[in-house]
Amino acid sequence: MKDISESQARLHGIFNITVTPFTANGEFDFAGLARNVERVIELGYDGILIGGTYGEFPTMTTEERAVLFRKVMAVVGNRVPVMLCSAGSDTRVVSELTSLAGELGGLPMVTPPFVSEVTNAQIVSFFKKMAPLSRTGILVYNAPGIGITLPPAVLEELADIEGVVGIKQGDLNPTAIDQIANRLGGRLRLFCASDLAFLGPMMCGFDGISTTNSGALPELILATYRALENGDANTARELHQLWYPYRALARRHGQPQVVKAAMNLRGFDGHHVRSPLTDLQGDVVEEIKTELLRLAADSRSGVTLK
Repeated sequence: MKDISESQARLHGIFNITVTPFTANGEFDFAGLARNVERVIELGYDGILIGGTYGEFPTMTTEERAVLFRKVMAVVGNRVPVMLCSAGSDTRVVSELTSLAGELGGLPMVTPPFVSEVTNAQIVSFFKKMAPLSRTGILVYNAPGIGITLPPAVLEELADIEGVVGIKQGDLNPTAIDQIANRLGGRLRLFCASDLAFLGPMMCGFDGISTTNSGALPELILATYRALENGDANTARELHQLWYPYRALARRHGQPQVVKAAMNLRGFDGHHVRSPLTDLQGDVVEEIKTELLRLAADSRSGVTLK
């Protein structure tokens, strides 16, 4: 993407949150990452998200994140839009990665700086400094998992900042979703940050979703999203219900651990998580395998096992 206008035009649909495959020694497997990216593009995903929280960016150095950005953009080119997570608690790091992401033609995804006792006014000031650094604009990620939840009133302030092209909303409280959809819809792009419960936000008028579990179940989650997009809410609901047992495992054992274990079972390049996370083992992997076998037995899922 070359500028903010193109970012706004292309920022919609279903984006795969691509996990970062690490070797047992914690090194990047860029060949495996490229295969994972190609898989979802070939299936018809509208975009990808690289180096996010489930891409394990907090375990990476700034230099590693920059290499990751460059490697992925060399693979993708301009075929689909790419969100590149430039989040961090050090403003210098966020500034550097936000500028780089825009230069490469990606869309920087920025969270509030996760430092203790940061005020709403300081958060707004921070985003005002970040937005002009990227020629493609920035995507604000409202990520409760970092310990900061931006209320709708603050998101409205951020929506007025020139260069903010969208919000990825991780707070799925129905009241917040309703307020955001109706106050900000049409002003900028709205993304649901979770595939665990995305039907509601999409029905409220959100523009798209980002999905981690599509690394493991790319066919099923894509089919669910497309059904909803095409106005077939009944099919979307049935397909979403189909993989609830998998979602229960993901909630219990963590993401991206479950995603990577399921990808490995399917013959995809999930590989390993990086410390301090630990790979799932033994009975838990067997639980995931049992669930994949159940899904594979249902023709609606599109899931196959090697």
